[in-house]
Amino acid sequence: MGPTTGGRTRLSGMQKQVLSLYRGFLRASRSKSPEDRRQIESFVSAEFRRNSKQVDHKNFIYIEYLLRRGKKQLEQLNSPDTVGLSSMNVTFSETENPKN
Repeated sequence: MGPTTGGRTRLSGMQKQVLSLYRGFLRASRSKSPEDRRQIESFVSAEFRRNSKQVDHKNFIYIEYLLRRGKKQLEQLNSPDTVGLSSMNVTFSETENPKN
C-alpha cells in the first residue's frame, strides 16, 4: 500500500479519483428503479473488482484511460433516460505492433 497516518493508509491522487468515480456510480444508481439499481451496483462492483485484479497498478496511462471512460459512462448514467450500463472488452497488448 503506502504510508500510513494514524493507522490509516494514505491514498494517492489516482486512487482517490477511482474511489470518487465508484461512489459516483453508486450515487447515480440511487435514482434508478430498485431492480435497475441492483443491476447497476452489481455491474459496477464487478467491473471495478475485475480491473483492480487485471490492470497493472503501475500502468498509469491505461488507468487514466479507464477513469476517462468511467466518467463518460457516469455522465450517461446520470441521464434520466438511461436505465442501465453495458461493457465492452478492450484489450491492449504491449507486445503487439499494429501494422498500417
